[in-house]
Amino acid sequence: MSRPVIGILCNRYLSEQLRETQLTGRRNIDAVANAADCTPLLIPALPDACPVGDLLEALDGVVLTGGRANVHPRHYGEELTDRHGEMDDERDGVALPLVRACIDGGVPIFGICRGIQEMNVALGGTLHPEIGELPGRHRHRMPKGCRDPQIIFELRERISLLPGGVLAGMLGTESIVTNSLHGQAVMEPGPRVVVEGRAADETIEAISVAGAKTFAVGVQWHAEYDAATDPVNRVLYARFGDAARAYRKRRRSVAA
Repeated sequence: MSRPVIGILCNRYLSEQLRETQLTGRRNIDAVANAADCTPLLIPALPDACPVGDLLEALDGVVLTGGRANVHPRHYGEELTDRHGEMDDERDGVALPLVRACIDGGVPIFGICRGIQEMNVALGGTLHPEIGELPGRHRHRMPKGCRDPQIIFELRERISLLPGGVLAGMLGTESIVTNSLHGQAVMEPGPRVVVEGRAADETIEAISVAGAKTFAVGVQWHAEYDAATDPVNRVLYARFGDAARAYRKRRRSVAA
């Protein structure tokens, strides 16, 4: 049987400060191809070009990648301010309805960094533009000015997982250590959002979706980094790939 096809959502990027392009990191592609053992297919963040119904006819799973732009606050009832940073309205226009369609249709979905935020907003939750500004929270961003990937993606954030939860069950532990490269983060979880993991300062770092028919997980860290060997990320991508294979098999049996 051919491998499942996984849609990887891209971000708007202005190349050479001139040309509009769509962009994702090589690690996102490698993680899907190698750690999940699936075929990656890049999705442009362009709603007019990518109707959600067309995407779901073609895909066996979706990865919502990280990105510099934040989810526009109007999607969770707040006004845009300078503190919210860069926006990518067209990505919002693909990601938010795509989350809801995947959950409703039982399509495996894996949200990473911005992806966990999109999942929460799509399901009725809110975000904070700079979580480190809140009382009792610490800075979750990478070291300022650093260019060394080993330092940028250093495992420095200890996460406590929900006892008996989805992630604890997958990973066989209730404590993990991850990288940490974000400013915006989940504030109030949506009604169906289950908090699966928190940092030491109580920042939400992992979620699942109550009542989801298949893999529906979001993580605040960059799980695509070192996905083939990292003990946490390797398992998450493997389980995501298993869910995509099961979904593809069901889809083919129905079509037959």
